[in-house]
Amino acid sequence: MPVFGVICEYDPFHLGHRWMLEQLHRQGPVVCAMSGCFTQRGEFAAVNKFARAEMAVRNGADLVLELPTPWAVSGAERFARGGVELLKKIGLVTHLAFGSECGDLEALQRVEACLSAESFQETLRRRLEGGETFARCRQAAVEELLDPRDAALLSQPNNILAIEYLKALRRADFSMEPITFPRRGGPHDGGAADGIASASHIRGLLRAGHTEEAMAFLPRESAEVLRREIAAGRGPVDMHTCQRAILARLRTMSQEDFLPYDGGGEGLYRRFYRAVRQATDMDGLLEAARTRRYPLARLRRMLLAAYLELPEPEHIPYLRLLAASSRGCTLLRRMRGAPVLTKPADVSRLGQTAQDLFTREAGWTDLYTLAYPDLSQSACGADWRATPWIM
Repeated sequence: MPVFGVICEYDPFHLGHRWMLEQLHRQGPVVCAMSGCFTQRGEFAAVNKFARAEMAVRNGADLVLELPTPWAVSGAERFARGGVELLKKIGLVTHLAFGSECGDLEALQRVEACLSAESFQETLRRRLEGGETFARCRQAAVEELLDPRDAALLSQPNNILAIEYLKALRRADFSMEPITFPRRGGPHDGGAADGIASASHIRGLLRAGHTEEAMAFLPRESAEVLRREIAAGRGPVDMHTCQRAILARLRTMSQEDFLPYDGGGEGLYRRFYRAVRQATDMDGLLEAARTRRYPLARLRRMLLAAYLELPEPEHIPYLRLLAASSRGCTLLRRMRGAPVLTKPADVSRLGQTAQDLFTREAGWTDLYTLAYPDLSQSACGADWRATPWIM
């Protein structure tokens, strides 16, 4: 029986996610490597990781394991690499499933092969000398080496992630078979189509107070979890709630303190430091640091990484279980790879690297909960108290 791996955020889990899991679940178990409380966009997730993991299992996932924050708050390449590493450690996953705007695996594989070729690096270096963004130069280099149609795949976010998944599989020398599904519903940052809205559109509705409109785009099970979290004062979470704390942390940093979060060796840390010194709110900071070369997503990740003091990712020392179905519990008993944490206290039996990461994850979750609408729900220690949700 195949075992399907999915790398995801589910922020929140919507009807498009449900459709994909339905296609997989009828063929075999589904294991999810899911971001925790912070996302690849450099933002706080709309609801916490425990609630989102429950949504996933109630809608067809069998295991939800946490992708540690240093990988989750990363560019597409590192995000993909972390997800693939986590799934590889499980030792049972046979297929990697992902959505893409094009739904064409062969086309995605052509672009991935191009990006991995030596000739691409030479072409990219030449393009970057013109001062354009990395994304534009990469697309232009692929157009030069392949054709405009293949290069256009790099203009859409799910295609980009799909290509990075394929690159990560190649580099990890992992024999998982890739499968792609055409992305359904509205565009990434747009409205709804065919009754399915993007996660970003749903988050926008929630943060604007249009809760019932947002609920219409969620499966019933997800809506139930979300209503519970909102009623309890744990959502929707908005990063701007913590902007004074974020600015306070950033204002204590020297210019050199930002260097580990630069991510490209292009001197962005200097520009970011100057923006911190002049900004009076988070949006103003990002706008002051933004240029044609530095897109907002990269700046948000830099801001969040600096606020959380994220370390450079090395390897994933354990698998943190967030939620499981009965079929998932059967899978757990077959796993012989990295240690699986089902009880937080069990981390004391692991090595120092694992203990350090878990302690830091717990601290990052404590910072996340300060953005809850009801601060009485934000007591420290949520990660130490939480146990997996089992269906």
